[in-house]
Amino acid sequence: MPAPPRPRPLLPGAPMPTPAQPSVPGVRLRPFRAVRYNPATAGDLAHVLCPPHDDVGPSRARAPRHRRHHLARLVYSSDPGTAARQRLERWMHRGILVRDQRPAFYVYQQHLGAKILFRGVIGELDLPTATPAAVLPHEDVQAHVVGQRAAHMQGLQAQLEPLLLTYRAPGAPGPAAMDDITRRPPLAAARIGLITHTVWACTDPREQAAVSRHLAGAGALIADGHHRYAACLRLNDRHPGGPWARSLALLVDQTAHPLQLKAIHRVVPGLEPDKAIAAAAEAMRVRPLPEGARHPMPGELLITAEGRAWSLTAPDPRSLDAALEGHPAEWRDVPTAVSDHLLMDLTWSVLDLPGGVHHVHDMRHAVASTATPGSGIAVLLPAVREESVRTLAAAGVLLPRKTTSFGPKPTAGLALRVLDAP
Repeated sequence: MPAPPRPRPLLPGAPMPTPAQPSVPGVRLRPFRAVRYNPATAGDLAHVLCPPHDDVGPSRARAPRHRRHHLARLVYSSDPGTAARQRLERWMHRGILVRDQRPAFYVYQQHLGAKILFRGVIGELDLPTATPAAVLPHEDVQAHVVGQRAAHMQGLQAQLEPLLLTYRAPGAPGPAAMDDITRRPPLAAARIGLITHTVWACTDPREQAAVSRHLAGAGALIADGHHRYAACLRLNDRHPGGPWARSLALLVDQTAHPLQLKAIHRVVPGLEPDKAIAAAAEAMRVRPLPEGARHPMPGELLITAEGRAWSLTAPDPRSLDAALEGHPAEWRDVPTAVSDHLLMDLTWSVLDLPGGVHHVHDMRHAVASTATPGSGIAVLLPAVREESVRTLAAAGVLLPRKTTSFGPKPTAGLALRVLDAP
């Protein structure tokens, strides 16, 4: 069978913009005294740590709340200001959680067998106060979600999950101290599924200074945690110069041990496939794929339903103009802008209501969820490049929500930031 024709860009002749990036101050990460689980009293760490929400889904993420000391009892508490805060204080009083005696950077590594999936350093990140910022968000946020995150952190007086950031520092990747630290006995380790999570403490002032110098020339991109970052900024605006001028953060050297960037697919359970395809054909070039679903190529979207698949390319320019009115011009080449605004909003009139659109990180799950008649359609998206995300973020362009999925993500609970702890 001959190879299918290579799709044209979503909008031919409109390459991704590459404006010159301004010089930015480097990020400042500080050592801190983390609060950590004590295995002697909490037991196997694998039974109390919180896996990433995106990896397991909302129901499975909340399921461990019945376990006595599981972090999910704090992360997903509906009463962070009273019940969860009191529980946190009890755990610290009873030695389930303990605060380290010395300020440290915490080197965190995930590995599968001998393969390092990523390595980064956890510390307290100074929130940027100057422009241009040393920390670049790349996705828009929802105000009500920011409010929820701020209320949770302020009520609990703690940060349980670090912001996940990537950085690129000039010169050689990472100080040698990072390699030296990971050759020592670890501070904590847990195996969850096939993945081993290991943490080492960096308490030597000379090694801490080497890490700080390395980061001083780097600008960071938020990979995960936009709503939590915005919540910290909101809390710091309310209480300038207080504890919310910093945030718990995990920084990953994208040159040495890079995170992977994947797409987030859309599943629309309420759409009938043939009607959706007929409507889409008025806004984009639609071609059936006899071979079925596959990974979309750059410049292409795929629709799949009931075992069938279609390729969508080359949006109609006038329709795209109408769909993206009021949004940045750079969105014309962003797959999620085309799917969410041209298709969902303009073409299919899908309401932005809970349950209207499901965001699925695994392409196989998206395809399987629409395999039976009456289960709707899946819109499969190509991943954007990290360099493009960083370039747009530096130019001040925020992408549509749920555009990127950096991973693997950290497991929460290995190093907590607790304010005013007993």
